[in-house]
Amino acid sequence: MELKVVQKQAQVLSPMMIQSMEILQMGAQELAEFVEKTLQENPVLEAEDHKEHSREEFADLRRKLEWLQSSDRQNHAYYQQDDEDAPLADLGVVEDEERSLYGHLLFQLRGLKLESGVREGAVFLAESLDRSGWLDEDLPALAEAARLPLPVMERALEVLQSLDPAGVGARGLNECLCIQLRRKYPRDNLALRVVQECLEPLARNQYGLIARTLRADAAAVRAACDRIRGLDPRPGAGFAGREETSYVTPDLIVSWQYDHFEVQPCRTGIPTLSLSGYYTRMLKESGEQEVQDYLSDKVRQAKWVMHSIEQRQSTLLACARCILELQEEFFRRGPGHLVPMTLADVAGRVGVHESTVSRALRDKYLQCDRGTYPLTYFFSRKLGESGSGDATPDRAKALLRRLIDGEDKARPLSDQKLCERMEREGCPISRRTVAKYREELGIPSTAGRKRYEQMP
Repeated sequence: MELKVVQKQAQVLSPMMIQSMEILQMGAQELAEFVEKTLQENPVLEAEDHKEHSREEFADLRRKLEWLQSSDRQNHAYYQQDDEDAPLADLGVVEDEERSLYGHLLFQLRGLKLESGVREGAVFLAESLDRSGWLDEDLPALAEAARLPLPVMERALEVLQSLDPAGVGARGLNECLCIQLRRKYPRDNLALRVVQECLEPLARNQYGLIARTLRADAAAVRAACDRIRGLDPRPGAGFAGREETSYVTPDLIVSWQYDHFEVQPCRTGIPTLSLSGYYTRMLKESGEQEVQDYLSDKVRQAKWVMHSIEQRQSTLLACARCILELQEEFFRRGPGHLVPMTLADVAGRVGVHESTVSRALRDKYLQCDRGTYPLTYFFSRKLGESGSGDATPDRAKALLRRLIDGEDKARPLSDQKLCERMEREGCPISRRTVAKYREELGIPSTAGRKRYEQMP
């Protein structure tokens, strides 16, 4: 063993530098929570949104609110007298809970005369539905969990499946479609047989196979399949979920200003910080060293937080303007028109390191007339090493969808044919990549897209 003295340079980040990087990569909601917490911990900081000049405006709003509450109490007392005489008065009122599938079913169950056990079982089953409106557990297990006899639970399931929307309470796709067919087309025995015996060939548009299996006329089979496709395989999906909805707060807004696009920061919920005049005067006038040391430390921390937030906004805005400039075609024409763009492209134009751009854009969102997108959405790699021009995965998927939409449905293009067509359009990708993008777009294979099949 040998001991050596080695001299080297190493960069050590101070706690303030670490905090600055953390602020840089905070999203809008996270930054708002950080600012609120900092305001509570550091008395030197104050929010400029809470100025004296807004007190009169606040008092005026308070008076209006009190007047509305007073009027509401008077109206409630007045109309409450008529509640017993108007049993249908609340029929059209939809409470928040009733916007969910569970609330919608519960509202219908209240109007039915049912035995107590059956009602209890139907409510339990309604609570057990998944987002599609299906039951994904066995009925005996549900009966045991509800502590009800299996025959009572079977009757409760019949009641549930008779409610609106049709197909709710089904235990699979087959049963869901059968319930809807029996209610919508009670005399369509052919469509019912297709669902019960030929669901897989139906998914692949194999009309000839279905006709041969059921020994039915080809035209009648196609008409029955069209009716089946008009049904809703997920009857509960159109209702609001019972869980709390999460919202995205955009950090930037892109808008059209006369003849150009403009990007602006969205500071909703984030107050502007400033130093408290009271504590600043106390720092200058106090003769106690301990007070001066405490306030000096708090002022230094406050200034650094204010500087870090301002630096975050400046870096984010600079990166967003660069994205807007490079991806202007997207903002003009929408998805399918992204051009190749990397972190290095933005970092070079803004004059910062790639890691700074990555931190600045992480968990940040941009709102425009096309929708709300994470800023990372606008970064797209170039397809192929050469000869592909400005082709990106975004443009390749848009071209692939356009080619499939325009194909002959009786003779749909194979993945190899699509590959050849895309190469002629200046977007060369492999057959395997075509299949990958097709699956990401939710487009079936050639057999699944074939609309008609030749009959023997």
